[in-house]
Amino acid sequence: MADVNHTAFRPGTFLLVGIPGLEKFHLWISLPFFSMYIFALLGNLVLLFTIVREQSLHKPMYLFLSALTVADLLLSTTTVPRMLVIFWFRVRDISFGACLAQMFLVHFIFVAESGILVAMAFDRYVAICNPLRYVTLLTHSVIWRIELAAVVRSLCLIFTALFLLLRLSYCRNRVIPHSYCEHMGVARLACTSIKVNVVYGLTAVLLSVGIDVVFIAVSYGLILRAVFQLPSAGARRKAMSTCTSHLCIILLFYTPAFFSFFTHRFGGHSIPRHVHILLACLYVVVPPMLNPVIYGVNNKQIRETVMSMLPGMGSQRN
Repeated sequence: MADVNHTAFRPGTFLLVGIPGLEKFHLWISLPFFSMYIFALLGNLVLLFTIVREQSLHKPMYLFLSALTVADLLLSTTTVPRMLVIFWFRVRDISFGACLAQMFLVHFIFVAESGILVAMAFDRYVAICNPLRYVTLLTHSVIWRIELAAVVRSLCLIFTALFLLLRLSYCRNRVIPHSYCEHMGVARLACTSIKVNVVYGLTAVLLSVGIDVVFIAVSYGLILRAVFQLPSAGARRKAMSTCTSHLCIILLFYTPAFFSFFTHRFGGHSIPRHVHILLACLYVVVPPMLNPVIYGVNNKQIRETVMSMLPGMGSQRN
């Protein structure tokens, strides 16, 4: 009988639990998630439309911001609608192919977005530390190459993770205690050893996102040194104000991601599973919801452009 239970095969479907331990609260949990998702969609679409429409915003900082906006739209749309189906209709089945596709997109977008944040940090470094060469260094062709490099790097890393999942043999257990498919959640359903998956997952994160964080830290270290060398307090405030939005987004992106990543691997017994899953669910919707708000509030040019497009507001300004 034991042999039958451990027969290896590739399942047709997996079962996503949602948030384990909080199943009876799924309907109530869905309400804030639905609201945040709608705000994320509207905010990012308005921000993207504003940047595309307004010629004066076709500058390096805003072009990188538009790429970040697209990534946020894809990340939330890849995960939240499927989550809401589980919460509302208790439809937990997801096909093997759809699960791997969702896993691929979630991790691909995460790594690509990290690369975009590095590009945005480099943009601020050039603007503050080498302003005379800003226009010549960050041309449109250079910006597209940087964004393409972020995409290609992410594709290479996540295609390898996908291949490592496809090579595994899976057992009869089809239950994933999560609201969406992610690499280790799927790998743990395998009958065969997943040591390679574990080592690769940790190495890929540290060598991609970990290095990104180092580059961002170095960039802002150089920025701070340049800012403190400015002669007046007003000039220092003006220089730092251009970095405030980016710093907020960096903290919003990396803090919950690293907390979830490291506690999941090294503090799993001290933190309840439903807390891990809830944080992972919030991660895919809260930053996409807040990023447009952060830039809309802190960036005067975006704020004024959006206000001018609202019915009645543009005529009042004129």
